[in-house]
Amino acid sequence: MTTAPHRLDPADARNAAREVRKRRLQAFLFVVPLLIFIVFAFVAPITTMLFRSVHNPTVANLVPDTLAALDDWSGETTPDETVLIQFASDMKRMANDRTSGQLADEINRALPGMSSVVKSTARSLRRVEDTEIAANGASLLLEANDRWADPATWHALRSAGQVYSSSYYLTSVDLERKADGSIAQRDTQIYVKLYIKTLRMALIITVLTIVLGYPLAFFMAQASDGLANFLMVFVLLPFWTSLLVRTTAWIALLQTNGVVNSTLMAIGVIDQPLELLYTEFSTIIAMTHILLPFMVLPLYAVMRGIDQSFMRAAISMGSRPLGAWYRIFLPMSLPGLSAGALLVFIISVGYYITPALVGGTDGQMISNIIAFHMQQSNNWELAAALGSLLLVLILLLYWLFDRLVGADNIKLG
Repeated sequence: MTTAPHRLDPADARNAAREVRKRRLQAFLFVVPLLIFIVFAFVAPITTMLFRSVHNPTVANLVPDTLAALDDWSGETTPDETVLIQFASDMKRMANDRTSGQLADEINRALPGMSSVVKSTARSLRRVEDTEIAANGASLLLEANDRWADPATWHALRSAGQVYSSSYYLTSVDLERKADGSIAQRDTQIYVKLYIKTLRMALIITVLTIVLGYPLAFFMAQASDGLANFLMVFVLLPFWTSLLVRTTAWIALLQTNGVVNSTLMAIGVIDQPLELLYTEFSTIIAMTHILLPFMVLPLYAVMRGIDQSFMRAAISMGSRPLGAWYRIFLPMSLPGLSAGALLVFIISVGYYITPALVGGTDGQMISNIIAFHMQQSNNWELAAALGSLLLVLILLLYWLFDRLVGADNIKLG
């Protein structure tokens, strides 16, 4: 005898659905503060950076009439008199409004050496009457500086006047767009070499932290709880000290008359001080010291959970300690090793304070150049392009790391 399937009462079904929605809403409200923080601290800044890397309306807002007059320019010779008169009028207005410096900075980025030309021309046209500019603006402009007769100057003005442009991304990889629209390498290669140098230094720092941190984490995992906790205090000690203090301590150690040079000279190893500070070497050493805990902590967390009987069983079955470690312990510790390596590498790629203080010119990384364009050259667009490429590069390297060394690819045994 079969029984009819139980049918849920419609009212009960509605109540159950309402209860599910209520619990989902409560769960969502719990994560709303985190979502707001992520939006304001990560999504908004990154979106703004990506937008500013292609958007620069400064020149378009300063000389819109001149740019409109340049639309019909062939680009092969000096623009006609109408364009020159209009630009002379715009220069007089900007000189009176004290905005000619903004135009000088923007054009100078497209064509180096134009900053002084724009500023001197603005000063010479500042007190000229409007009627005189309307009648002889072209000749006054050419008399102020003969570079206004060069078509390359007007190409630079028109290029800088584009509201949306990929020129900053081209600059960030040492490329430039020629007057005919073709893309070619710049004469001076700066940023690509700096990206390669940053990745190389980050890789060296990661390897050094592995060499120093893995044995320490292994020893702590094998030690008693009391000794492990005692050593953990020294691992965490750098986090209790200001980053600026730790970096300044390395300056005291590595400077010409510092502790290292004084000691080496006292024991007769060297006759004169070594140039240790403000070099790539000093940046790598200081950052290795600062980032070492980020390698030790993930390694220790994983190693502490590995059953030590595996190693003892392998040794009891005839394996040598080194072979047992290589075949059993190392594969089981790879999740901690990969997590620590990823942390150290990503942090070191974007590090700024330590390279700025102890690296000097030789020890600079790409983050220092990004900060330079934001704080000193005021070229936010190029800084945003460099930062965007760095973000893409890190995401690409993370994807490759996850595909090659990720947890899903780790084979035990």
